[in-house]
Amino acid sequence: MSRIIREARPTDMAEIKQVMDAAKAIMRQSGNMHQWSDGYPSEAVITADMERNGGLVIEDGGKVVGYFAFLPSPEPTYAKIYDGEWIDDVQPYHVVHRIASYPDAHGIFSSIMDFCFSHDTNIRIDTHRDNKIMQHNILKQGFTYCGIIYLQSGDALDQRSLATKGTQERLAYQKMVSR
Repeated sequence: MSRIIREARPTDMAEIKQVMDAAKAIMRQSGNMHQWSDGYPSEAVITADMERNGGLVIEDGGKVVGYFAFLPSPEPTYAKIYDGEWIDDVQPYHVVHRIASYPDAHGIFSSIMDFCFSHDTNIRIDTHRDNKIMQHNILKQGFTYCGIIYLQSGDALDQRSLATKGTQERLAYQKMVSR
């Protein structure tokens, strides 16, 4: 396996969108019917990741097989957490968003986490309540469940009363390692 992780480029957009479509299909097949709907993540979101130098692709044998965003703190939607607390709410952290891969590209999540923890010792991640596959991977990698966050603007609301509908809440996790 000749897997590498590199910064995404605008010329990768078509391949990234194909990976995103494959990830959406995996979600729907596993019963996750609501996450990443209505055109999310859009090209504008992916471009914004790239502009922050946080949009990354996973290549295997020269072919893009995965995508994720690795962005520095602060993450505005993580400012308030409900029904729990962050392991550490003082130190800077990185957040991982928009993980996507083809169904036959095994070990992508582990590759992503190896990359992320080689760059920071404090990582946060969140996922939809219906995304059982991602929850399994997150816990398998040793993350601690910390509570619930609510998304702002479209995919994100910080109003707890609106979040009780369940469509905007996300399960939040954190892992810290020492070097």
